[in-house]
Amino acid sequence: MDKLRITGGRALHGEVNISGAKNAALPELCAALLTSEPVTLTNVPRLRDVATMRQLLDHMGVQTQTHGERGGMTLHAADPINPEAPYELVKTMRASVLVLGPLLARFGRARVSLPGGCAIGSRPVDQHIKGMQAMGAEILVEHGYMVAQLAHGKKRLQGARIATDMVTVTGTENFLMAATLAEGETLLENAAQEPEIADLAEMLIAMGAKIEGHGTSRIHIQGVERLHGCTHQVVADRIEAGTFLCAVAATGGEVLLRHGRADHLDAVIDKLREAGAHIEAGQDDGGDFMRVRSSGRLKAQGFRTTEYPGFPTDMQAQFMALNCISHGTAKVTETIFENRFMHVNEMVRLGAKIQTDGKVAVVEGIEKLSGATVMATDLRASASLVIAGLVAEGETIVDRIYHLDRGYDQMEEKLRGIGANIERFK
Repeated sequence: MDKLRITGGRALHGEVNISGAKNAALPELCAALLTSEPVTLTNVPRLRDVATMRQLLDHMGVQTQTHGERGGMTLHAADPINPEAPYELVKTMRASVLVLGPLLARFGRARVSLPGGCAIGSRPVDQHIKGMQAMGAEILVEHGYMVAQLAHGKKRLQGARIATDMVTVTGTENFLMAATLAEGETLLENAAQEPEIADLAEMLIAMGAKIEGHGTSRIHIQGVERLHGCTHQVVADRIEAGTFLCAVAATGGEVLLRHGRADHLDAVIDKLREAGAHIEAGQDDGGDFMRVRSSGRLKAQGFRTTEYPGFPTDMQAQFMALNCISHGTAKVTETIFENRFMHVNEMVRLGAKIQTDGKVAVVEGIEKLSGATVMATDLRASASLVIAGLVAEGETIVDRIYHLDRGYDQMEEKLRGIGANIERFK
């Protein structure tokens, strides 16, 4: 199993290209199931989850082909398609539930294993099931599978008003894709507002879908009879960009982030600026960019995770690593996932002073962390331990980094390119 060896204490300088967003690429790969025509995505990140999704689509009979240096992938879901997502391909990745909506919408049936993913807490699929049932699907959960089909006598899903009990990103994406081919109008209330959902909607519109209100909590979809192929560029990964912002803020130095969208990271950038980091954003001939500069210890910042556009739960662990070596004490409240403080015990091994009580962690900043061997427990925890290792005295070993490979495109190579002393080994 791969590990990372990090020798801390180096400031970071240079330029990093931010990859396409994992959380946009995965639903957009699934959206290719909605049409029999070829769909081309560019800026697809090279990630374990993307490779797993491609395996799943290959298993269904989708023809996939990668091309070009900019992460190009063409998918062709021509008939026949096997509308089944088996446990063997689904067990490591929760996003596999995103095939449910497209399969039901186009083929009228689906058999999808209950998904897996990071062990960061309960993420039930009941909202997905309720929404699909509202659109006229009949769904049974048996032997670990969701078995879905159209109601008797129906040839298409039916437009409906869907108001979820909670804000759900993958639920919103599933309903959005399913509604594009449904008969009549669908209204999604309490919809998630993440930039990745807006990006998916723009791709679907390019395929011929009729969608309004994406990026807000109320999305209107007027179903059409068929969608066609398109070419679409995956939006930049705001969580990867935020991770590098925190890394530079913690280590010191100055780094230019190419393709990073500051308008997708307002809550994180506000906290970094309050901490004392200097961040500027703009556009030039190369597109969007952010520049981050930091020197000396920053000021610890309290925050509360919440749905977009609030502070993202996917940035909680990385910002906590910064707080560990900042001046002062900060309270961090996690409201999204109940098990998302699993990185705390590993940071304590590095010398961090953190006390947890349920959903709250209190971080007392200290001057220096001390290198040690730590174990990654989930995707974002992995990134936080890398940041902690970059600022710790001596050598830090981060074990079980397969989590990191699920969501970061060549992270250690990018860090090495801006001056980090980091290497992968077995």
